[in-house]
Amino acid sequence: MERRRADIIAETLEERICDGTYPDGERLDEVRLAESFGVSRTPLREALQKLALSGLVEQLPRRGVFVRQPGPVELMEMFEVMAEMESVCGRLAAGRISDEALAELDAANAECRKAVAAQDADAYYLENERFHHIIYRESGNGFLAQETGALHRRLKPFRRMQLRLRGRLPQSMSEHEQIVAALRAGDGPAAADALRAHVAVQGEKFRFLMARLKSAAE
Repeated sequence: MERRRADIIAETLEERICDGTYPDGERLDEVRLAESFGVSRTPLREALQKLALSGLVEQLPRRGVFVRQPGPVELMEMFEVMAEMESVCGRLAAGRISDEALAELDAANAECRKAVAAQDADAYYLENERFHHIIYRESGNGFLAQETGALHRRLKPFRRMQLRLRGRLPQSMSEHEQIVAALRAGDGPAAADALRAHVAVQGEKFRFLMARLKSAAE
C-alpha cells in the first residue's frame, strides 16, 4: 500500500513539475507536501527518490530537494541513447523471444487499444511501459535489460508527456503492431528499426516537449 501511494504521489509531482506548478530551481518542502497529500514522510520521500531517478529533482544534503528541468540538448541526448538501447533489445529479442512473451505483448497491445479508444494517455502509458519491459527482458541480456530499464525510468515523465501530442496515441499503437510483427517473424533488423523509430524523439514530438518545458519554466 505504501509503495502504491508513493507511485501516485510521484506521478502527481511529475505533472506539477512538467506543467510549471513547481518551476525549475524551486525547493520542495517535504513537511508541506506530506500534509497536502495526507501521508507520512516515508511514502513522500520514496516518491521524491523516484523523481530523483528521473532527474526531475535534485536532492542536496542539508539543503533539501530542488526541482530540476533538463535542457533541450540533455533531453535529446538521452532520447538518442534510449532509442539505440531499445533497438538492440529488439534485435536480440527477435531471435530469443518465447511464444509466451509474444502472447504477453499481444495482451499489452490489447489494453493499449482500449486506452486509445478511450483517449486515455495515462492508461496507455501504463500498458506501453509493460510492453517495453517485456522486450527488454526477452533480449536475453540481463545487463542490457537493467540499463535500458534504468534509462526508461529516467525518461518516464517525458515519454508520458509526448503521448499527449495530438494523434500520437494511434500512431504509437501502429508502431507497437509493427514491432510485434517483426518480433514474431524473428526479423532482428526490422525489430531494431521499428523500436528505434518508435522511441526516437524528433521533429514535432521534440518541439512539443520543448514547448511544454519552456511553458513550465516561464
